[in-house]
Amino acid sequence: MRHVDEHSPHTYPVDEPADVKIGHHKDHAAGVPAVAVALKRGIEQMGTPRTARTFFHLNQRNGFDCPGCAWPETPGHRKHAEFCENGAKAVAEEATTRRVTPEFFAEHSLADLGGRSGYWLSQQGRLTHPMYLAPGEDHYRPVSWDEANAIIATELAQMTSPDEAVFYTSGRTSNEAA
Repeated sequence: MRHVDEHSPHTYPVDEPADVKIGHHKDHAAGVPAVAVALKRGIEQMGTPRTARTFFHLNQRNGFDCPGCAWPETPGHRKHAEFCENGAKAVAEEATTRRVTPEFFAEHSLADLGGRSGYWLSQQGRLTHPMYLAPGEDHYRPVSWDEANAIIATELAQMTSPDEAVFYTSGRTSNEAA
């Protein structure tokens, strides 16, 4: 199934209806089951030692805040699992040990990547190199940081107005978790 945005000529893959499970709601959304699922996802993404170190610091006074919510910062002592399941899964995805290497992009064309869901793409891992898609090409290729910066500088220098440039940033674009 593909989603069509009325403002975009592109379509975006979404989960197939067969992949969606509908059932009775649970009577809880936290507690031991949520911690167990969070640990499972963390171990899948980061391994056991890194999961323990990372989750131990999540939403703690001398740790870091969850990238997916505004968990209240309570005064005094905090519990060891002071986070929700979705926050823990977001942290695990950010701190994953999985890596997307140039070989991945050699194997997957732009059309192939465009046909994948955002979830699938996010599960592949973090980039190891700057990647560039040259005009007319159908595969990204690795470039050095110097080449990446030169490409960006050339594009910015060709602009006739600062209004032609758009920059995106968020708390989830850092490389600190890598």
